[in-house]
Amino acid sequence: MYHQPVLKNRRTLLERAEKFISDIYFTDCNLRGRLYGDSCPLVSLTSFLSPKRITFAEASKQNFAPYRIGDTFGPTWWTCWFKVTLKIPESWRGKEVHLLWESDGEAMVWRDGQPVQGLTKEGEKTSYILSDCLKDEEPHSDTLYVEMACNGLFGAGQGSMIAAPDPNKKFSLQRAELVVFNRNVRELLTDFEMLIDIVKELGEGEQRGYQALFTVNEMVNLCDPANSSSFSKVHNLAQKFFNQRNGESQHTVHAMGHCHIDSAWLWPYEETIRKCGRSWVTVIRLMERNPEFVFTCSQAQQFQWVKSWYPGLFSQIQHYVKKGQFIPVGGTWVEMDGNLPSGESMVRQFLEGQRFFNQEFGVHCKEFWLPDTFGYSAQLPQIMQSCGISNFLTQKLSWNLVNTFPHNTFFWEGLDGSKVLTHFPPGNSYEMKGKIEDLVRTVKNNKDKGRANHSAALFGFGDGGGGPTQLMLDRLRRVQDTDGLPKVQTSSPDQLFSRLQSDSALLCTWSGELFLELHNGTYTTQAQIKRGNRQCETLLHDVEIASSLALCQDRTFKYPVKKLQELWRLLLLNQFHDVIPGSCIEMVVEDALRYYEGTVFMTAVLVRVPSVGLSPVKDTQPVTPVSVTVQADGTILMENGILRTVVNKDGTLASLCLINANREAIYDGCHGNQFVMFDDVPLYWDAWDVMDYHLQTRKPVLEVVQPAHVVSSGGLRGSVDFTLRISDKSTVTQEIIMDAMCPYIKFNTEVKWAESHRLLKVEFPVRVHSPNATYEIQFGHLQRPTHRNTSWDWARFEVWGHKWADLSEHNFGVALLNDCKYGYSVHKNTMTLSLLRAPKAPDANADMGIHHFTYAIMPHSGSFQDASVIQCAYNLNFPLRLIQCSPDTVPWSAFSVSSEAVILETVKQAEEQKGALVVRLYESHGSSVTATLHTTLPVREAFHCDLLERQDPTQPADITSQGLTLKFSPFQIVSLLLIL
Repeated sequence: MYHQPVLKNRRTLLERAEKFISDIYFTDCNLRGRLYGDSCPLVSLTSFLSPKRITFAEASKQNFAPYRIGDTFGPTWWTCWFKVTLKIPESWRGKEVHLLWESDGEAMVWRDGQPVQGLTKEGEKTSYILSDCLKDEEPHSDTLYVEMACNGLFGAGQGSMIAAPDPNKKFSLQRAELVVFNRNVRELLTDFEMLIDIVKELGEGEQRGYQALFTVNEMVNLCDPANSSSFSKVHNLAQKFFNQRNGESQHTVHAMGHCHIDSAWLWPYEETIRKCGRSWVTVIRLMERNPEFVFTCSQAQQFQWVKSWYPGLFSQIQHYVKKGQFIPVGGTWVEMDGNLPSGESMVRQFLEGQRFFNQEFGVHCKEFWLPDTFGYSAQLPQIMQSCGISNFLTQKLSWNLVNTFPHNTFFWEGLDGSKVLTHFPPGNSYEMKGKIEDLVRTVKNNKDKGRANHSAALFGFGDGGGGPTQLMLDRLRRVQDTDGLPKVQTSSPDQLFSRLQSDSALLCTWSGELFLELHNGTYTTQAQIKRGNRQCETLLHDVEIASSLALCQDRTFKYPVKKLQELWRLLLLNQFHDVIPGSCIEMVVEDALRYYEGTVFMTAVLVRVPSVGLSPVKDTQPVTPVSVTVQADGTILMENGILRTVVNKDGTLASLCLINANREAIYDGCHGNQFVMFDDVPLYWDAWDVMDYHLQTRKPVLEVVQPAHVVSSGGLRGSVDFTLRISDKSTVTQEIIMDAMCPYIKFNTEVKWAESHRLLKVEFPVRVHSPNATYEIQFGHLQRPTHRNTSWDWARFEVWGHKWADLSEHNFGVALLNDCKYGYSVHKNTMTLSLLRAPKAPDANADMGIHHFTYAIMPHSGSFQDASVIQCAYNLNFPLRLIQCSPDTVPWSAFSVSSEAVILETVKQAEEQKGALVVRLYESHGSSVTATLHTTLPVREAFHCDLLERQDPTQPADITSQGLTLKFSPFQIVSLLLIL
């Protein structure tokens, strides 16, 4: 064929090629219009509508009525089951036959009583392959069922993706028919698409881009869409281009199939179970056709769901895990939030996850997999290492609003000095599509060029599930080693990290937390979930200790293993990174609160014995009783020998004095316990973000409904009540409590909250000057700046912490304690606790209602370590429990620790040894210390173990008459296996 030379008119040649494969333009004569051949209607299509998610066995017994294409069904969250009767024409012998299915819901195809394929238009899966090449001996008639969820891949947001769901949305089936699928056309379309994208991505300055342009133009010249005999020449021309190889030094992209499925987000937990089924059965179909395909999959909870709901599919997954294609990753129960769960909760995430993967698949995960959470605690490296994990993958810090994180591959050093090899895929996504732009971006964005020549590319539809498609695999297969592009290899996390580790000599180290400069509203949103989490962490702690001691005192006692595992797994589930942060729809909030309520009830049933020890309470008077008096000016003076405070009529503190040190804590001319309101309108992510500009809208809460008045005038306890009006819709009522001999003042608070896009905080301007404030995190604490010198400092205008924060100068400081809050801000000398938000998406009723919480203020001499701030925060969160006992009961204590720096965090029965306990301690001051753990329990042997409770026989713990002598480095976590 003769062609005239053409000018290098890039636009016309490129647009010509684009139109040749367009699904909009010229489909009557272009290649795209030939993707499907003949079509055939279904024999019959009937449907049945259910308000609940039911099993296939139940659905198949229902009465199905005729359905007409285009008819609507619903509403949101209902399920429409279709019964599909089909007959393939005899004339289609030798053809590839598909059931074409286009709808706006998520669907699962059932065949012979088993799930076989997920279908979702948003996930580019609109057909089910009935036959690759129809043969005479194949059945030409069949009956299938299609389970259609009345929600899309991202729920059913009203007007926008993250808006609250539209409860009355209707859905429809737009197309359902049999078609002949022309595989050779699909292959050619992929050739064209990849070359066109190379032209676009490499740009006008690259010779290789022009080579691709002229190649694709020649392909258009050669291709006759109406004559399939021309296709092979066209394909060969493309292959010639793709097969021109790279040099030895080219960057290598490790392509891994992935399907990030949020365990709940814009849909409820129950729908996630079906998302897993739809996504994973599709992955299995791809593995059957592509033996080189590797798929990574996290979250043991989701595997457990699939095992329970789809046992046949689970067996297939087990088969492909053994083959090395379906790879469980992460080692945790869910992909949890990286900030808010307690240290012990994080340990249990790994304990439950790793044990499940080992029991079901014989697999121990070597990498922590957390691509989509909102920041990462500085204690995670130590926790990872002690769970047998030395590698970490995420990408969320690419979302930073202010500063660009400087690395993609580096060592992350935690609070105690532990290090893990960390990789952020440079493509800044966990749901790539195998396109040229993904590969080019991966190389271009790599911030460690010269240090690391390997990167991950995770491909597959995610968040709402869906996963990889055959098209994605075909794209990547074409460019495994194509000049001008990075090399692409199908890989696994183990292969990736092995290559990164072998070339790690020049990698940099990042020390401390990985703070996400975005989504800081998640420290405060959905306060009831935060409160439920903290309460249940506390209750499970107490139940485990009580059960352990009951076991020691009575060997016939049955430790509630199954019930505790069930309660822990529910708590861990609610720590998923869109549930505990509060960035989920109202249905999920209701589920989460119901799980918390169940835990509170069950732990109340389980706790019938004392916890760590017992001490009879006698009716004695304090050395210095509390005094509460009304002053002449109407203010109220409260004093207990340690603290003296003056309460104004509006409940603010005019003064707070540490008596022995004669130090005033409240800054001159200011008031402590000042409630303040802010406008809280983010740029987009409503439940997620508190923006910096909210600080410009500060308004003190000043309207007094009921002035401060004395409720209890002293003795063991003195208290003052008051009520303020926040707005015409909201009020705050507070009881200020001073207890005898207590070094802090408590503020028991009730807020009736009915705001919209407002943020309530409480402020304490204190007489302390320091460039840094200290915040409790998991198993330790860290410092953050109180100034805004750099953009990195300024970006931390709202930060997270756990039970306490402290601002100290030499020999004096003030600590702010709480029982269920996580959002803090300390700027210069003002300590602020964030209390309530009022976002409207994705939950239109987020935080509306009545809230109860407690915080406390504690001025102290010396350092916060020496002043026992850490112990006081524990006391606030773990109150003493009253039980009935006889008058002659002897006080006793099961455990004591010689050093105040060491916290005894956990006592539980060992997972694998019924006659053994696991005791977990950590160094809390940031010091190297030797401590003695004394116990009255009958301990025969003691060994060090890791967080998975694997005994280290090389590290026995020496038991003496004084107890067990233990050495700690700063913030070290130590776990012991005590053999009784």
